[in-house]
Amino acid sequence: MRFRKSLSLAAVAALAASLVACSGADDTAGESTEQPGGSDGGSPIVIEHALGTTTIPERPERVATVSWANQEVPLALGVVPVGMQKATFGDDDDDGVLPWVSEKLDELGAETPVLFDETDGIDFEAVADTDPDVILAAYSGLTQEEYDRLEEIAPTVAYPETAWGTSWRDNIRYNSQALGLAAEGDQLIADLEQQIDDQVAEHPALAGKSAAFITHVDTGDLSTVNFYTENDTRAEFFLDLGLTTPQAVAEASAGGEFSASISAEQADAFDDVDLIVTYGDQELVDTLQADPLLSQIPAIVNDAVVFLDGAGPAGTAANPTPLSFPWVLGDYVALLDEAAQKAEAE
Repeated sequence: MRFRKSLSLAAVAALAASLVACSGADDTAGESTEQPGGSDGGSPIVIEHALGTTTIPERPERVATVSWANQEVPLALGVVPVGMQKATFGDDDDDGVLPWVSEKLDELGAETPVLFDETDGIDFEAVADTDPDVILAAYSGLTQEEYDRLEEIAPTVAYPETAWGTSWRDNIRYNSQALGLAAEGDQLIADLEQQIDDQVAEHPALAGKSAAFITHVDTGDLSTVNFYTENDTRAEFFLDLGLTTPQAVAEASAGGEFSASISAEQADAFDDVDLIVTYGDQELVDTLQADPLLSQIPAIVNDAVVFLDGAGPAGTAANPTPLSFPWVLGDYVALLDEAAQKAEAE
């Protein structure tokens, strides 16, 4: 299924135009509410992260980004990177650029930046060829060795604590500070939070419902159910939408892993799951409903399942990023609401 745009380009432009002051918006539990590092917005910019301390002598002009979604922060703030990761999934027209990124580039009147093909890992030579002043990687899985190599090219900002564990808010905070745009980053967070609140207010059926995000299901082997924990941004995002965490997911999250599994014989561990999000289609749901064990999960009994096309933009956008919010949020919340209403009808 392909989501339609939920907001017009004019709305996105209005968002960018509103980035003028710090925000006092509340954050989800466990996230930093202050800008990282010790900088006060002047130069040099100093940012502490999981792989070291990065010093950026002055506000950068040439910005390169590596790994997933980091390019969206400068673009949302009106800064066009000189180079960014090539999209290899979720790209609807196979041009290496996700649709919401392409639209933002058009809005800014910018050409497509150099695209780094990271199929076999970071292309250090290509990054160096763009001659960046800073490299953004706040949402990434950089190893210490990769970070050290990037630092030889330009000051590099890595993830706050855990590889691939950066929330959408901290992705904005860390990358915006590296740009010398910390206050604008705070306002971007506040604006996106307002968009979330507005959407949730229109769908009261979501309030208090529990949700689990099931990973790709092997219909040929239903002996195991794999799911994302709250350490993954897809499941974490449920909390922003007023949904709650099932006990099995909460317990698995405590170990710090991004995903976990239960056997089909333990399907009753999902007895408190009101709705499920997964990658697939109705055929998958039909298969689950025909399984003697998994069919007992309440969300499956009630057909309270949201299925996404994992290869298309909609499935990609389930991992929230600054530019995908206005592109997909309204439709995503509407699908969740539909599933929540089925759960209520039990």
